[in-house]
Amino acid sequence: MSADPAPEAGGAALLIACALGIERFARRGAGTGAAAGPVTVLRTGMGPQAAERAVTRALTGRSGEPGEPEVCGQPRTAVIATGFCAGLAPGIHPGDIVVADETRDPAGRTECTGTRILADALSRLIPGGPRRRVHIGPVVGSDHVVRGAERAALHSTGAIAVDMESAATLRTAVSHGVRPVAAVRVVVDAPEHELVRIGTLRGGISAFRVLRTVLPAFFHWHHSSLLPGGELDGHASPPDHPGRDVSL
Repeated sequence: MSADPAPEAGGAALLIACALGIERFARRGAGTGAAAGPVTVLRTGMGPQAAERAVTRALTGRSGEPGEPEVCGQPRTAVIATGFCAGLAPGIHPGDIVVADETRDPAGRTECTGTRILADALSRLIPGGPRRRVHIGPVVGSDHVVRGAERAALHSTGAIAVDMESAATLRTAVSHGVRPVAAVRVVVDAPEHELVRIGTLRGGISAFRVLRTVLPAFFHWHHSSLLPGGELDGHASPPDHPGRDVSL
């Protein structure tokens, strides 16, 4: 696990969790001037177990490795899981953005907060005009790369995207206290553009470019989470409702 603390701005903390070095690199150079408080970009490592361990260390303020800094153990720390994902629904393409309204894995469901606020902010930022879309719906967690028939089976449950860390990240975050949580993923492959096919490199570059643009939307969501009585003024808890697939 590694983290890049940003300068403090006097408000509640924001933890941005991603798994891969390239996802973390996409955050560099984006600026933090609009942040409402201390911002930490946390590289968790790949897979749900790595995400659980890293987020637990960050939110409890405990160092997990020799010399590793304490990150942001504030009880009101907002958490966003981000990075790349695989699209499950037809019509989702590399470079599209998925905003989770809930995350799911075998351990349960975690409801996301401020989904519409975040999606609206993202829709104003992403490059490419009408070629880029923001999709809202359930994101499911897996401990392996999903392809073919398994991808279709997951979509049949109502999920619109799959990745290996979002569900574990958000579930772990709310297990350590009431806080706003969200998951934003950029599609790097989709049913018509699986990773094993020609064009993957182009899809990956497209997704990386989009990932570099989303930080202002995260800050807008974070600011909203600090407003009393607003959509984010509450806690995330595991709901029990069917998923939905809504595109802006």
